[in-house]
Amino acid sequence: GSPTQWSLAEALTEMEPGAAGTMLYPSGVAAISCSLLAVLNPGDEILLTDSSYDPSRSFADAFLKRMGITARYYDPMIGADITGLFGPKTKAVLMESPGSLTFEIQDVPAICKAARAASIVTLLDNTWATSRFFPALEHGVDIAITAATKYIVGHSDVMMGAVTTHSSYWTRLRRTAQQLGQVVSPDDAYLAGRGLRTLDVRLRQHEASALKVAHWLKGRPEVGRVFHPALPDCPGHEIWKRDFKGSSGLFSFELSDGDDKSRAAFIDALSLFGIGYSWGGFESLALPVDPGKFRSATEWIDKGPLVRLNIGLEDPEDLIADLAKGFEHYHSAQP
Repeated sequence: GSPTQWSLAEALTEMEPGAAGTMLYPSGVAAISCSLLAVLNPGDEILLTDSSYDPSRSFADAFLKRMGITARYYDPMIGADITGLFGPKTKAVLMESPGSLTFEIQDVPAICKAARAASIVTLLDNTWATSRFFPALEHGVDIAITAATKYIVGHSDVMMGAVTTHSSYWTRLRRTAQQLGQVVSPDDAYLAGRGLRTLDVRLRQHEASALKVAHWLKGRPEVGRVFHPALPDCPGHEIWKRDFKGSSGLFSFELSDGDDKSRAAFIDALSLFGIGYSWGGFESLALPVDPGKFRSATEWIDKGPLVRLNIGLEDPEDLIADLAKGFEHYHSAQP
């Protein structure tokens, strides 16, 4: 390590009350994968939320399966009833709140309480909120994972993951990362530290702009549902209201009476929104998403095609004007 890497890790640890340390990884996927490898052994079982980030599902269904580890999926709204899914081989629960594409808010404290009573480790992908809006360990989580590529870095120029935990799992996490050769460069750590200095003001702007765009979309006749945790009709909104200190810039919405062709016309017409899987930077992004492909424990009923938006730091009125232009093309592409 180097002083630059240590300073970033120490800062991220200080942002999670009760944490013993933070490990840095070259990507968010590496952070998720190495966290699971630190706590699971052949013959174990892991429960994952059905709204998980697709690479998390892929790692569980392919790599962990090859190691003799079983993955099962649960309804993200299960809450304390997750106890009924625990078996003698269940060793870990991986949560993501809100869900990656559909933004359900899980009852993380209830799940963690149930898991702790059964001596099961809990992990949370906390990239959407960061510890700024949801201090995970304070809410009972054992291992908090962040794709620092996104809001921590904030400038879309570095890939990084970070995992923070308390003393019970710190040694296992650190040793696993070292044994797998997981490391970030000092230059990348410097850039993430730069991003950390403006995290609070950026998150507040992402939040305000995203809420403005989300409320505007709710008033559009072309839009069915808007999946934003801060909106009252989003699944788990009351839990968000109880547990979170804010909301970020990522959400999705459903196009009414559309199809893949009209959705593509809508996205292609946007000039201020780029297209990209990653998010959390200063630029806005729009992405077609199809969550039904990634469900196994619950059924996703598509009433119309979904678009996921990352609202960046541009003027929200400019973004709204760009989306309005997209809707014109959406109409023209319909039969």
